Amino acid sequence: MEFLNKLQDLAVTVGGKLLLALAVFIIGKIVISKLCKLLGKVKKLDELDPTVHRFITNFVKFGLYTLLVLSLISILGVPMASIVAVLASAGLAIGMSLQGSLSNLAGGLMLLIFRPFNVDDYISGAGEEGFVKKIALFYTELLTIDNRTVIIPNGPLMNGNIINYTREGKRRVDLVFTTARSESPKKVQDIMKEVMNANEKVIDDPAAPFAQASGATNEATEYIVRAWCVTSDYWDVYFALIQDIAEALAAAGVQSPAVRIVTDK
Repeated sequence: MEFLNKLQDLAVTVGGKLLLALAVFIIGKIVISKLCKLLGKVKKLDELDPTVHRFITNFVKFGLYTLLVLSLISILGVPMASIVAVLASAGLAIGMSLQGSLSNLAGGLMLLIFRPFNVDDYISGAGEEGFVKKIALFYTELLTIDNRTVIIPNGPLMNGNIINYTREGKRRVDLVFTTARSESPKKVQDIMKEVMNANEKVIDDPAAPFAQASGATNEATEYIVRAWCVTSDYWDVYFALIQDIAEALAAAGVQSPAVRIVTDK
């Protein structure tokens, strides 16, 4: 009889805890669902990249469900100290094993939030360069000029210097030419400016085409040539000026015309 009484008391106690846990689970699930819907309507999040938006929403949802599970464990009478110790040990082990991946994840979030570059931009970073084809949470995918696909982990990419060659709407073409020392600088400069002004893709804003003698040796004079253009026209202007200026100098009888590459980006 005493055994039955204890069994009855145990059933009442356990049953009460189970009913309370079930009620907390149902209510908690409804509250989490409502909170996630409210989070999805936050306008600030709509301004973020869709990948970041989903990550934040899922992270918050995971955190809320974790709190709900811990609450249920506490209601059922499981010692929290043991659970916390196990979770801490597991978290430390996972964190150590995924240290590099977590670094890449953090770098990916920073790239997606601060946007130092976008898809189709031409960038240089982590020792590689090319057109950005994809920005994921753990890696960034580049396509090089010679059609190679390069996968760069986001951690090293975000922690290093990034050069974005196409972010601005305008770029300046810089070239250096040399001629024989005996040639008149004014004559050479006039030819160079005439060629640049004749190029329809060369623009005057933010500065007009520029050509100026910048140095000399006993045998040659060096000239700096600068021309602004729309970023998408950079390569067209770059190669056109090299060819057209060289041909114009040769046609004018200028001796020993040559060009030295300043930038190839």
